[in-house]
Amino acid sequence: MKLISMNVGLPRDVIWKGRKVTTGIFKEPVAGTVRLRKLNLDGDRQADLTVHGGPEKAVYAYPSEHYPLWRSELGRPGLTWGMFGENFTTDGLLENKTNIGDTFQIGSALLMVTQPRMPCYKLGIKFGRDDLKKLFLKSLRSGFYFSVLEEGEVAAEDEIKLMARDPNNITVEDITKLYSTEKYNDALKRRAIEVEALPDSWRHYFLKQLSGQ
Repeated sequence: MKLISMNVGLPRDVIWKGRKVTTGIFKEPVAGTVRLRKLNLDGDRQADLTVHGGPEKAVYAYPSEHYPLWRSELGRPGLTWGMFGENFTTDGLLENKTNIGDTFQIGSALLMVTQPRMPCYKLGIKFGRDDLKKLFLKSLRSGFYFSVLEEGEVAAEDEIKLMARDPNNITVEDITKLYSTEKYNDALKRRAIEVEALPDSWRHYFLKQLSGQ
C-alpha cells in the first residue's frame, strides 16, 4: 500500500448559481515532506468546519483505483489526483476492505480510519454538475477520513503500513451502505454502533433509527 499523491489547498471563493460560496475542495498535489498535525496537513484548511475537518476528519483519503472508473463514467479523461478534494490519494486501500478503526502508519505519523466521506453540494461545484453528489453516494466509492493519533512527517510515495486491524470488521463501505443502499439493515447497524472508533454522530444516527425515531 502506498501514498500516491499528497494534496493540499486553502479555502477559496467561487461563484455558484449566482452566489458566492467558500470551499476548501480545491486541492493540488504537493512535493516534499509535509507535517501532518492533529487537525490537518500544513498548507491545508477546510472552509465549513461544521461538516469538514476536525479531529475525526483530519485527513481525507481517496483510492487511486477509482479514478479510471470516474474518468470513464464522467467522460473526463483528464481527472488528476486531488480532484475529489482528497488530501491523500492512495493505492491499495479500498472501502470494502478497510475497517472503521484500522490504524496505519504513513511516514512517521499514525492514523486511524473513522468514517466514509458523505458528499455535499460542493463536490458538484468542483465538477460543474448538480448530479455528482447523488452519483458519488450511489457508487459507494466514498473514500474515507482519518484521525491523527500521532503527528508526523508524510510525503508522496510513502508506504502505508497496516498497524492494527479493528476486530469488529465493519468496513467503510458498510457505513456508506447503511446511509444509502441498506438503510433498513438493523443487524448491521447494531454491529456498527459497537465500533469504538465510529464517531458519535454516526452512532447517534443509527441509534435513533433503531429506536424508531
